[in-house]
Amino acid sequence: MSASSPKKILIVEDEKDILQLVKLYLEKEGFRTVTAMTGAEGLAQVKGERPDLVVLDLMLPELDGLEVCKRLRSHPDTAMLPIIMLTAKAEESDTIIGLELGADDYVTKPFSPKALVARVKALLRRVERTPAADTTRYHYGPLTMNLARHEVRLGKEEMVLTAKEFGLLEHLLKHQGRVLTREVLLNAVWGYDYYGTTRTVDVHIRRLKQKLPLLEDAIVSVKSLGYKLKDVMSDQ
Repeated sequence: MSASSPKKILIVEDEKDILQLVKLYLEKEGFRTVTAMTGAEGLAQVKGERPDLVVLDLMLPELDGLEVCKRLRSHPDTAMLPIIMLTAKAEESDTIIGLELGADDYVTKPFSPKALVARVKALLRRVERTPAADTTRYHYGPLTMNLARHEVRLGKEEMVLTAKEFGLLEHLLKHQGRVLTREVLLNAVWGYDYYGTTRTVDVHIRRLKQKLPLLEDAIVSVKSLGYKLKDVMSDQ
């Protein structure tokens, strides 16, 4: 997509003041916005407007953010749609569930609108790779990652990964055999100095293993540090 075509962001938030604030800051940065104030309306807007990214509040009337996220991830057309969840600090357990269901990132209320815009930009950068710059392919046993196509295959089957899952797998494949701390993974994959909990990495590693069972033993947890991907799969 060319730079002359601004990205469309769907904001799903039932607090009007927050909705208008997020809308204002995103539009100041050149994004187009569409809005919804309920979960059901949000799903309808995704279908009708086909946004490039969704900013999704956790606590919504009718359908909460967790259910909206679950439905979006379960449909092939929206399985890879970038999602940033808005949560209150008291909802940390729900935040982890949201990440488990497929949210790419989350922002805790109260938040800085500028920080939210930075996360939107970072997540879109992760999705919008320039094919000419990403001709690399990675192979790991029957697993193949094609950066130009933003595609992961297990044998002949294409695997559907979210933007953050794709970025995390890419970083692990690129640095096989090296121990990568959670902080390094957060900064590399999330694309900014991340001040949230490092549990985010653990959740995404767990989801990668669920989607790609061959990585269950290949991704090794290094106590108190982070993770590493075994160099080769010769022992499997």
